Amino acid sequence: MQWKKTPPELAATFDKAAPKDPKVVRKPMFGYPALFLNGNMFAGTFQDKIVARLSEPDRERALKAGTKQFAPMPGRPMKEYLVVPAADVAKPAALASWVARAHAYAKTLPAKEKKAVASRGGRGGAPAKKKRA
Repeated sequence: MQWKKTPPELAATFDKAAPKDPKVVRKPMFGYPALFLNGNMFAGTFQDKIVARLSEPDRERALKAGTKQFAPMPGRPMKEYLVVPAADVAKPAALASWVARAHAYAKTLPAKEKKAVASRGGRGGAPAKKKRA
């Protein structure tokens, strides 16, 4: 399946909705712009959509209202993420509300620990053996 790039105007709309929290980091996820707090992604773009990670009560309300669960590949949903409805993406205040709720939920999550990067010693595997003279 060929993934499409997020349109620049959607990325700009997404950036405008980002919270003004200095702890929030914008970095790519799946090659798309995303927002992270303490190592936890809480909102992002995916192709021509904006997705938000919400608390269970917020998710339940949104799903009852017809919001769709986010699945980057068919049959592979990301359990806490929903696709922000296009009508709300088009309204800056509505989109900011989605991102703010996602940010509030991210504040309740434990910080992710940074994984240690293993030294590979060149091409990977064990270090090369020295040749005997």
